[in-house]
Amino acid sequence: MELLVIAPPADRAEDGARLSAVLDEALRGMEYRVLTDMSALPDLRGRRLLFALALGAYGVNTAYTRLLLRLRVDPTMLEGCTAALVVDGSGELYTKSTAAELAFAANLAGCALIGRPLVEGTGSLTNFRVQAMLLGTDLDGAYRANVRELAERLTAPPTQGKDKPELLALHASSYHTSNTMQLWAQVKRRLGDGCAVTEIGLRNGAVSDCAGCPYTACLHFGEKDRCFYGGLMQDEVWPAVRRCDAVVLLCPNYNDALSANLTAFINRLTGLFRQTRFYDKAVFAIIVSGYSGGDTVARQVISAMNMNKSFFLPPRFAMIETANDPGEALKLPGMEQRLDDFARRIRETVKM
Repeated sequence: MELLVIAPPADRAEDGARLSAVLDEALRGMEYRVLTDMSALPDLRGRRLLFALALGAYGVNTAYTRLLLRLRVDPTMLEGCTAALVVDGSGELYTKSTAAELAFAANLAGCALIGRPLVEGTGSLTNFRVQAMLLGTDLDGAYRANVRELAERLTAPPTQGKDKPELLALHASSYHTSNTMQLWAQVKRRLGDGCAVTEIGLRNGAVSDCAGCPYTACLHFGEKDRCFYGGLMQDEVWPAVRRCDAVVLLCPNYNDALSANLTAFINRLTGLFRQTRFYDKAVFAIIVSGYSGGDTVARQVISAMNMNKSFFLPPRFAMIETANDPGEALKLPGMEQRLDDFARRIRETVKM
């Protein structure tokens, strides 16, 4: 399978030199083609894509900006694609935030992202310090090894779905007052009996946030399917995550951020994540903002669940709406069609 490397040229040749060298070595022996002209891209639909961005010291790549514009203008540009990203910077900032921005734009254009789709090279490469120790190499060697592993996972055949998949819906809201929950109720109704749905509420202090146990302690408890803090996460949420084929996060926009309870859920997944990867599990989200900022929350879900915790990101993973008064979301123009489309995307992803 040919891999298309989408590589917007760096503003300065020296800013792109390291990334070019890393790609040359990491992709050696693989079938791939590098595309650098963002104004003359071929039809990309249905392809495996590796986005390769060289940002320089200040997080700017003007050719990438043109690519971002094209993705936002054409909502079908990457229909049927699956992608991963390598982002290289000359400084210590902007690599991850730029990756989340690109991932969100690509996802809205129809592109899926594999779990843990990002390899980032900061200026110092100190983000590879642990990896270099584990691999018995230097920082540069760890960088190249991670890009190679990323490309191999990107080009691997997809896994097959189940006859009756399981969904896990997580929320911290009330059905009576929450637009987010009312939308989920309509999506769940549309899913019908084709899948098993487990719904867990995380309200009223049900989940304590992670307190950052030492790595060895977290690993010790994780090996026993336990967490030092126990409770709902250990007894109900972890087993449900293990069983499910997809997680649906129900995310009202609180101050342009995920709610504290959902953030605690993500943080407390670390113990389980130490023992397993979630590459074969998808993540969806329903995001409702009272005024604006749904894209900010969507990027947080991408960063936390897809880039960090390794969940697969399906095309157009999030239903993003703006509604304030209770019940307002269901009355928005075109809502019935958007609900139909979102339920269909869930069904298609888990292969009901």
